[in-house]
Amino acid sequence: MKSQKFIPMLLLWVAFACMMAYFAATATYAGDSRDIPILQNWSGDYPIVHLNRLPEGQQKLRIGYIVDAAIFATVWQAFKPGEKTPEVDFSRNLIVFSRNVDFYNRISIFKITLKDGVIEILAIETRSALAIEDKVAMALAVIQRAGVESIQAGNRQIDD
Repeated sequence: MKSQKFIPMLLLWVAFACMMAYFAATATYAGDSRDIPILQNWSGDYPIVHLNRLPEGQQKLRIGYIVDAAIFATVWQAFKPGEKTPEVDFSRNLIVFSRNVDFYNRISIFKITLKDGVIEILAIETRSALAIEDKVAMALAVIQRAGVESIQAGNRQIDD
């Protein structure tokens, strides 16, 4: 009689163990962050008088994004005057930017991570005490849109 009760109990324990392993793997995957490849990037100076060309609501932010070819073209004209605007497929990609807001420092985006649909932009910049007068340093990077729901910008998130 003991063996007849043992097999169903064993099957229940095996099913329980499989469910626990599945939930643990799912929870671990959902919380993991991964690096997003940078497809193209640029760094340079951006005139303060043209900050209004950045997307609405992002002109004063250190971090932001561009999802429209027309906005990118006007930003590029101020960023790299005289250079042809690079082609970006905005149906599959978006452009993120990082710029100075306190002091003028050279800046470059070196890593972008995605966790739970939120990207975080990691940029490195030189340190100086030069006041921002007529220009800021800015970096732009093209990344794939897939999986991106919002961007971490300091202590707030900007929705894509």
